[in-house]
Amino acid sequence: VQLQASGGGLVQAGGSLRLSCAASGRTFTLYHMGWFRQAPGKEREFVARILWSGESTYYADSVKGRFTISRDNAKNTVDLQMNSLKPEDTAVYYCAAQFKLRVFTATPDEYNYWGQGTLVTVSS
Repeated sequence: VQLQASGGGLVQAGGSLRLSCAASGRTFTLYHMGWFRQAPGKEREFVARILWSGESTYYADSVKGRFTISRDNAKNTVDLQMNSLKPEDTAVYYCAAQFKLRVFTATPDEYNYWGQGTLVTVSS
């Protein structure tokens, strides 16, 4: 499956952004979906994930209550609504797909396909 992330940009602290990831190439509902991020000099980290059906979502503690992941299986998209952004949210954000027969995890190595990343910069 091919993934194309979009929606990044520059925003002031306290602001909001909505990232979107469009999937193509294979049946979207074969995959759980996740968002990850990587800040300069740091390892890639889990942000949020959503079950293939959309019934369950999970978040990193650092974004819980501020970010919301959602998916539209009719449109083959997964979004990340980011509110109350902080400078420490600055990173390249990646969407990723995990084949649903694998254990649903937050571990990047368990994801099969990755988008190209979109940069989010939060100024103080």
